[in-house]
Amino acid sequence: MQSFLLRRFGVALLTVWVTTIAVALLTRLVPGDPIEIMFAQSAGATREQMLAMQARLGLDRNVVAQYFLYLGNLLQGDFGRTIQGGQPVLPLIMQRLPNTLWLASTALVIASIAGVTLGFFAAYKKGTWVEHVLMTSTVMGISIPPFWLGLILLMVFGMQLGWFPVAGAGWHALVLPAVTLAATNAAIIGRLTRSSMLEVFEQEFMRTAWSKGLPKTTVLSRHALRAGLVPVVSAMGVQFAYMMGGAIVVEYIFSWNGMGTLAVDAILRRDYPLIQGFILVFSVVVVCISLLLDVIYAALDPRIRQGGDS
Repeated sequence: MQSFLLRRFGVALLTVWVTTIAVALLTRLVPGDPIEIMFAQSAGATREQMLAMQARLGLDRNVVAQYFLYLGNLLQGDFGRTIQGGQPVLPLIMQRLPNTLWLASTALVIASIAGVTLGFFAAYKKGTWVEHVLMTSTVMGISIPPFWLGLILLMVFGMQLGWFPVAGAGWHALVLPAVTLAATNAAIIGRLTRSSMLEVFEQEFMRTAWSKGLPKTTVLSRHALRAGLVPVVSAMGVQFAYMMGGAIVVEYIFSWNGMGTLAVDAILRRDYPLIQGFILVFSVVVVCISLLLDVIYAALDPRIRQGGDS
């Protein structure tokens, strides 16, 4: 188990390092002169201001020097300053990050509970009308775009029925965006759980458990479900990354004050230091959550707990 977690930690560090390279070179990948693009909407910008901004971002240096300058600043906690207003990037992002984590985590919990429950019963009721209904619901969940579902929920439950606020903060305002973000992922987790449980039900240890006369709840919960959740937990890191990305659209629809709305504003303003900071923090959060899920995965899989690597 220790070697498994050490390898995962090494992969996480490598991922973050590669991300810093990609983020540092972001302005090099933008077509045209990024400085001219930044000042395109500033009619009064002078040549001196543009040169000063170029020096501030390190764009007057070669690629290698630019990267090490950026990396050195990161190690000191300096993510740069925004183009609009000159605010420090990191504190601005950290103000919004808790709201996005709250939204994505709530959506992941909803998607996990709904998806695992749906997939388990679809597998347990294989060949019945229950399975067909549940699997049809997963197809619908995967097919409906989150932005369209969000608008429907907003109009029905926010504007017409008035059950939930259309914007704001707090748990009451969190319900609609969390459900919107969770719907597609619940369907994906449900289908994955069903496939995993169907394989588990055919395993030899399940027949042994039934032959011992163990209670049904014990066989299904302690043996079947625990084994069936191993690939599901492994895939949740990817699902959380999707949710963090999907939060950009969902937060904008529901005016949720998180990183998503900040990222959209930064993109519209072409505020490259803020975009760079958003991408880097986003990546670090996803990597950390993936590491946490790897620990849970190792705890669930007896092969890893016993020192195996398969």
